[in-house]
Formats: sequence, C-alpha cells, structure tokens
Amino acid sequence: MATAEPDGGRRRTQAERRARTRAALLEAAARGLSRYGYANLMLDRVAREAGYTRGALYHLFANKEELALAVVRWVDETWSAEVGRLAAQETDPVEALLATARGHAVYCRRDVARVMMTLRVEFAGQDHPVGRLIEKIIDDALDSIGEQIAAARAAGSLPPGPPPRETARAYVGAVEGIGILLAGHAPHDAELIERAVRGVLGLPPTPTGTTGPGGGTPAHEAAAARGAVGP
Repeated sequence: MATAEPDGGRRRTQAERRARTRAALLEAAARGLSRYGYANLMLDRVAREAGYTRGALYHLFANKEELALAVVRWVDETWSAEVGRLAAQETDPVEALLATARGHAVYCRRDVARVMMTLRVEFAGQDHPVGRLIEKIIDDALDSIGEQIAAARAAGSLPPGPPPRETARAYVGAVEGIGILLAGHAPHDAELIERAVRGVLGLPPTPTGTTGPGGGTPAHEAAAARGAVGP
C-alpha cells in the first residue's frame, strides 16, 4: 500500500493522505470505467493501478456503485473546472458555446473523458443510481446550452432554427462524438469540433486564424500552458 511521503520537509496529515488516496483511486476507476464499463470494472485492478490495496479502496468506498457515483461526480467537477470555467468567462453566449466545444476537445485528450458516454450507454433504459446521476448531469447541461442558444437567437447572433432544446441535443451529440472519436488528435480535434458545432448552430465556418496550433484559441492554449486548464 502506498505510504505518506515527505512534502517539503514535512509529513502529510491524515486528511492530506486520505485526499491523495481518494484522488488516485478516482482517476484509476475513471480510466477503468472508460475502458471496460461498469459491469466489467474490477475493484482489485482499480486499487492496483492506483498503487493501493483493495482494503484501502474499501476504506473509502463501500462498493462498486459508491465508487462509480464518486467517479461521475469527480468527472463532472473536473469538467466544470476546466471547461465550464472557459464558457463562464465569455459574456457572449455564442462565444461561450464555442469555448465549451473547444474546451471539451482539450478535456477529451485525457484518458478519463469517455466515462460519461460509456456509462450513459450502459445504463440506458435502466433505473440505476449511476444512470440517474448521469442523466441529471446531462439534463442540466442541456438546459444551460438551450438557454444560451435561445439568448443568442434573441440577440440576433444566431439565426432561427429548430427549438433550442433540440438544437442543444444536437450540439451535445456533436461535441461528445467528435471529442471521443478524435480524442488526443490535436489540433484537429478542437478544429473539427468547432466546425461541427458551428454547423449545428447555423454559424458560418471558422474564421481563418482564430485557432492556435493546438486547435484551441490562443488565449485557451496560453492558459493550458500555464496549467490553468487540463491537458
């Protein structure tokens, strides 16, 4: 089992060690859920890949369901911190929608980004706590995106089109699909994801020179280089 290590000349507190253990287990479980799904997730493999014992995992999570729920919340929180923050910085709803799409492409370069889609498909049509949590997260996202689309149309920055909720579903489908299928293929992932959502939203093609060499905006790539956003 992993043990505490000196940190700048001091030993970590119990709370710090617990937080570190929890973070390592969540990330390992997220990778496992992305690759194998819920039914095939093996907790001993999760613990081993995280560098801990199965006992350490059960000390923090009572069972696989509790671990999977924690992973879904963790992915949602990291996505909000790394991608949602970019959209929140934009005052124009169209720019917020484009920033979300590009940021999602960057987030999908991580090996944990497939969790939501994998579990949503696995639990489709089932009344399961993990499936219900994911559906709530997706519904909240659709509400937010639909509101941005409606606001942009009211302001005249987006043309009329299908109902905002249906357009939001198409937007999410494009972002999720391209983000997963082109995961890690920088800079084409971010470039193509923006092209796709521009089409969904009824916008003209991406203006030349608005993306950096990594596929995001120059400002976003500068933030990523500083460690302000995920890899």
